[in-house]
Amino acid sequence: MTDDDLLRYSRHILLEEIGIDGQERLAAGHALVIGAGGLGSPVALYLGTAGVGRITLVDADTVDVTNLQRQIAHAMDRVGQPKVASARAAIAGLNPHVQVEAVQARADAALLDTLVARADVVVDCCDNFATRQAVNAACVRHGKPLVSGAAIRFDGQLAVFDVRDPASPCYACVFPPDAAPEETRCATMGVFAPLVGIIGAMQAAEALKLLCGAGTPATGALLMLDARTMDWTRLGTPRHAGCPVCATRAG
Repeated sequence: MTDDDLLRYSRHILLEEIGIDGQERLAAGHALVIGAGGLGSPVALYLGTAGVGRITLVDADTVDVTNLQRQIAHAMDRVGQPKVASARAAIAGLNPHVQVEAVQARADAALLDTLVARADVVVDCCDNFATRQAVNAACVRHGKPLVSGAAIRFDGQLAVFDVRDPASPCYACVFPPDAAPEETRCATMGVFAPLVGIIGAMQAAEALKLLCGAGTPATGALLMLDARTMDWTRLGTPRHAGCPVCATRAG
C-alpha cells in the first residue's frame, strides 16, 4: 500500500473492522455492477471511492436529461453518452486508481455467465424482473454473492443472497421466476430522487462488507423502506427447499 493509498483511505483504515488488511482486500476485489442508472450510480461511485480494485459496469442505455434528477454519476455534458462510459468518467474523477470496465450491453444469460464467473461480488441495480432472475441464476451457478436492490415511487428494498451460505436463499426463493409481478418503471410511475441514493448506498455498503469482511451482511432478510415515513420493515427470507434455481446446489 502506497503513501497515497494510506492517505486516501485513512478513514477506512482507522476503522478496526477494516484496517489495512481490509482495505487491501478491497483493492484486490472485483465488483460486477448490473445497471448504471439510479441505483448503479451511487453503487459505482462508492465502490470507486472506497478503492475496490476492479469494477465492471454493465448497461445498454445512454444518458438522457431525465436521468439527471436522480442518477448522480451522470452530468449535463455527458448527455447522449453510454451510461457505463459516463459512470466510468465519474469514478475516474474521484479515484483514478480504480480499474473500470464499461460494458455497453444488455445483461443477457450469455454475458452474465462470463462476467459473473470473474467477479467477487455482484450488485444488481437493474430495473426489470427478467434480468434480476438471470443475474440470480448466474450467481447461483458460479457461487457468487448477490446484493439486490430496487426502488420505485417512494418504496425501496434491499436483500443479500449468498449461495456460499447453505442457509441463504437465492433471489428466486423470495421472488419465484414463475410469479413475475406487473412491471413498473419509473418512466411511467415516478421515483423519489433520494430513494435511489439511499438504497444504492446500502447496496454499496453490503458489497464492501462482503469484499473486506467487515460487519455482518444482510443475508436472509428483505429490508423494505417506505420513504414517505422513513419506516423500515425487515422480513426473514428462508431458503426455499423447492426453489427451481438453487434447490439442487450443495449444502
